[in-house]
Amino acid sequence: MCFGIYTSLNLDRYDLVRFIKEIQVQGLYVCLRIGPYIESEWTYGGFPFWLHDVPAIVYRTDNQPFKLYMQNFTTKIVSMMQSEGLYASQGGPIILSQIENEYQNVEKAFGEDGSRYVQWAAEMAVGLKTGVPWLMCKQTDAPDPLINTCNGMRCGETFTGPNSPNKPAFWTENWTSFYQVYGGEPYIRSAEDIAFHVTLFIARKNGSYVNYYMYHGGTNLGRTSSSYVITSYYDQAPLDEYGLLRQPKWGHLKELHAAIKSCSTTLLEGKQSNFSLGQLQEGYVFEEEGKCVAFLVNNDHVKMFTVQFRNRSYELPSKSISILPDCQNVTFNTATVNTKSNRRMTSTIQTFSSADKWEQFQDVIPNFDQTTLISNSLLEQMNVTKDKSDYLWYTLRFEHNLSCSESKLTAQSAAHVTHAFADGTYLGGAHGSHDVKSFTTQVPLKLNEGTNNISILSVMVGLPDAGAFLERRFAGLTAVEIQCSEESYDLTNSTWGYQVGLLGEQLEIYEEKSNSSIQWSPLGNTCNQTLTWYKTAFDSPKGDEPVALNLESMGKGQAWVNGESIGRYWISFHDSKGQPSQTLYHVPRSFLKDIGNSLVLFEEEGGNPLHISLDTISSTNIS
Repeated sequence: MCFGIYTSLNLDRYDLVRFIKEIQVQGLYVCLRIGPYIESEWTYGGFPFWLHDVPAIVYRTDNQPFKLYMQNFTTKIVSMMQSEGLYASQGGPIILSQIENEYQNVEKAFGEDGSRYVQWAAEMAVGLKTGVPWLMCKQTDAPDPLINTCNGMRCGETFTGPNSPNKPAFWTENWTSFYQVYGGEPYIRSAEDIAFHVTLFIARKNGSYVNYYMYHGGTNLGRTSSSYVITSYYDQAPLDEYGLLRQPKWGHLKELHAAIKSCSTTLLEGKQSNFSLGQLQEGYVFEEEGKCVAFLVNNDHVKMFTVQFRNRSYELPSKSISILPDCQNVTFNTATVNTKSNRRMTSTIQTFSSADKWEQFQDVIPNFDQTTLISNSLLEQMNVTKDKSDYLWYTLRFEHNLSCSESKLTAQSAAHVTHAFADGTYLGGAHGSHDVKSFTTQVPLKLNEGTNNISILSVMVGLPDAGAFLERRFAGLTAVEIQCSEESYDLTNSTWGYQVGLLGEQLEIYEEKSNSSIQWSPLGNTCNQTLTWYKTAFDSPKGDEPVALNLESMGKGQAWVNGESIGRYWISFHDSKGQPSQTLYHVPRSFLKDIGNSLVLFEEEGGNPLHISLDTISSTNIS
């Protein structure tokens, strides 16, 4: 089995060399997908935001500043691997490397510069002399000797094939599920569907490599997820976010792998032929030196079909493929699942309902006079925050001397969330969604005669990760207006003050040993408390079952355990069925101590920490 690894520029948490050595110890292989652009629902596609500030840079095209940093990074990663002898040419586990990622999706936007960039990237990668093949995924014109590969769920149907007869058919991303966004529901892909398309790719496309994306789910810790992507990642994979088997998916694929492995030599070395077995049925045979492997395919999604093959009858369930490693006996059918299903269980270990065990800290709502960055226009958010925080305060001093019976504050935004305040009082907020790139916040506003302090908190839930000209993206407020009876005041080009981040972030209030000057208070009224930090402690659950926080009673924010961020939460953003997209948040046991673990929550909207719980996760078979 080959372990596909993306590398990004956020390596502070990872020891890449150690990880690859452990893969080798376990008898696995590595496809090292260097990128450096990776997408992967990772914030900014894996790029560090400082790249944005390099003069004259344009990402992923024939642009000298970008190519300089891309070559530096790629060379660094390759040198690390070579110095440790980790390429297969050196006896290591890395059998493949990848440069760029799904570039054909954006190539047309760059015109001839895009074509030149593809050629340059290929030549640069090959010039590093790794001794193993290089790939370009979803790039039909990948220059020789790079291998063009397929990504998707149906590469047996969609892949146009290698662009040269001396290249193999590779499937670099077989999506076992799909990423989930806040407001969205999980994508459930069946074990039968995955098995069918893996088998079809091998049979029809003479496929010799299938890499699952993802085979093991994960957790987008900290602020690493891209725009609107939930903290849990590919939880529907054969091994879920917690590392538990998701059955029957895991067991069914294990049986498929065993069937394919049993005849792999013939599949790799044999001559392929294909033939019709019916209107919607087909067969594929691989033969070499007296050995024979057959795949009998039923493409009918509704009906079972009986086919005749070499004087024998074979019943094929609807939408299925039977594997005959000796061209006689069926050892596996993609629609016949022998593995029992299981379901995940949560057990509540501890509740946090005692108010006296909690402390709180009210974050400060800044006004114009407390800000140091001033501009006569609305500034783009990412360029101001430099990805140091999800939060940017826009503050304004509005002088009002007219009689106004009714007034409204309207803010248009290309960020993700806004919270509006007037003289420290919360007025309301709004948010966009993954598919709606801008939104409007409109809230009632009671204007005082004289000076009114308007403070609007603009929030990003991850940076964008895909598309051409990523460096040009705009986020933050785009227009602000106050309507006073019949009068309208356009404040877009007024004098605005800015503050990056929250006071609690500046004080690093979430650290296990936080600043002693921070004045925590006893827990007060938790109803509708916005921009509030909460702190408590808990002991680690006994045993080794995975641990999660159930944050169903919270609204939106972020959680830390012993100073480690376990990710953003957004319980108040419901899907079309009125349910939160995620309520359980994984707490890696490596973050925990036996006793006295610190838990800090930052709540934007008014969630109640008294109703959260600490749970353990397990699974049980369904009889």
